[in-house]
Amino acid sequence: MKTINVVAAVIVHDGKVFATQRGYGELAGGWEFPGGKVEAGETSEQALVREIREELETTVSVDSFVYQVEYDYPAFHLSMGCYMCSIVEGHLHLLEHSAAKWLGAANLRSVDWLPADIEVVNALEAKGVLS
Repeated sequence: MKTINVVAAVIVHDGKVFATQRGYGELAGGWEFPGGKVEAGETSEQALVREIREELETTVSVDSFVYQVEYDYPAFHLSMGCYMCSIVEGHLHLLEHSAAKWLGAANLRSVDWLPADIEVVNALEAKGVLS
């Protein structure tokens, strides 16, 4: 099975996490933490900064590792490194996603998370990251 290596940003502000809804591809409509593929020669941190700049016109700092997801979708295996990130510059302008929401602990499960991202939600709840 083909493995796809990606990174995801867990952007937290005022006790809420930024979630995006995919606007393209076979997983369109599902909710996820923004990010994307790691390209050859990039570190995970470099890929994450690049992807957030490309997808959201925002510069982030990669602050700490949160969770590693290993998930088998029907057509591929997803290996996703998830990192806590802070906004350095920009306003999270959607270029590729169809919607976005800030979710706190009380409404974290109010969106239809993609299966791999549910593992990240579980990790955030276990760590008590959100208020």
